[in-house]
Amino acid sequence: MASAHHLTRETAHKLARLALFSFLLTFILARVFVFLIMAKAMPNLYFFMGGTHVHHLNYGIFLLSAVAGYSVFRRPIGRAAEITALLYGVAMGLTFDEFGMWLHLGGSYWQRASVDAVIVIGALFGLLSFARTLKRLEKHHFWLFLILLVAVLGFSTAIFVAGNRLGDLMGQSLHDLESASSP
Repeated sequence: MASAHHLTRETAHKLARLALFSFLLTFILARVFVFLIMAKAMPNLYFFMGGTHVHHLNYGIFLLSAVAGYSVFRRPIGRAAEITALLYGVAMGLTFDEFGMWLHLGGSYWQRASVDAVIVIGALFGLLSFARTLKRLEKHHFWLFLILLVAVLGFSTAIFVAGNRLGDLMGQSLHDLESASSP
């Protein structure tokens, strides 16, 4: 018979913070490496299989599968749970960095949808990491919850507007860089 698996709120918040950290770090490093490779400022580290470029979202998918299987069948606790949370964040970072390519197969790496997805996932990890339970927040602090909701919507709007402006300024340069680096 399976034993009960108890996870305290503090532990869940700590694991979410670890996943958030590795998620953001992986996204940033992936973007920096891709930019440097495309600019020919570092060696081409891309993996090709039979002439096909294997995108890093595939590594993320395989890692997500492994982490999910391990989490379901082993139910890690303690240090193993912390390492699992870090690996989960890495897998999510690799996968969602190329989210736009899920939507538009064969599209540019620099699609806006990828950055938007990373912002949304990062915000969700942030809420899991630092917020009290939403049920308790709604029940005891309705107005605080409402203010948080308005702030999140305002932040999302600001990010969307700023992203469009940044796309107008740099989009063509990034597209040209990507086209010039294609084999």
